[in-house]
Amino acid sequence: MAIKRKGPRNFQPRKEEEPQHRINQKIRVPQVRLVGENIENPGIFQLRDALRMADEMELDLVEISPKADPPVCKITDYSKFLYQQKKKQKEMKAKATKIVVKEIRFGPQTDEHDFQFKLRHAEKFLQEGAKVKAFVFFKGRSILFKEQGEILLLKLATALEEVGAVEQMPKLEGKRMTMFISPKKK
Repeated sequence: MAIKRKGPRNFQPRKEEEPQHRINQKIRVPQVRLVGENIENPGIFQLRDALRMADEMELDLVEISPKADPPVCKITDYSKFLYQQKKKQKEMKAKATKIVVKEIRFGPQTDEHDFQFKLRHAEKFLQEGAKVKAFVFFKGRSILFKEQGEILLLKLATALEEVGAVEQMPKLEGKRMTMFISPKKK
C-alpha cells in the first residue's frame, strides 16, 4: 500500500545569519571614510584603495556606520573588533542602574504602631535607592473605607517627604489602592 502525500513539504534551508557588519569584499559603495588609530591621514578613500591598505596591513576593512555619507570604515582585525564590541556592551549593561521595587502592604484599618513599623521599612528602602510601592488592600466590604486607605497613603507620603518623592498619587485599581514613591536624588 502506497502512502499518498497531500502536497509538497515546505522545506526551507536554514539561512546563515548575516553578520552585523559588512567586511572587505561585502562592502558595496564607491567611497568610504577611513578612521582608526592605524591610519596616518584619515579621510575619504576609494573602496579599492581602502581594501588595498587593509590587505597590506593584513587586517580587515570593517564598515562601522553604514548609514553615514560616505559610510565609515575601520581597518582592524574583525574578530578582535567583535570581541571589543561585546565587551563594551557587557560593561554598559553592568553600569545600567537596576530599579528595585519594594512593596509595603496596609489594610484600611492599620493602627498607628503598625504604620510606624512599616514607615521605618519604607524609609530604609528609599535610602537604599529602591522604589516603594505602597498599597492598601481592601477585603470584602472594607472597600467602603477607600477614603481611609487614601488618607493612610497620603500620610505615608508626607512622612517620607524628606527621603522620597511621590511618583504616582494613590489610585484605586480593583481591590487595591496603590501609590509609588521614588527615592530623592542625592
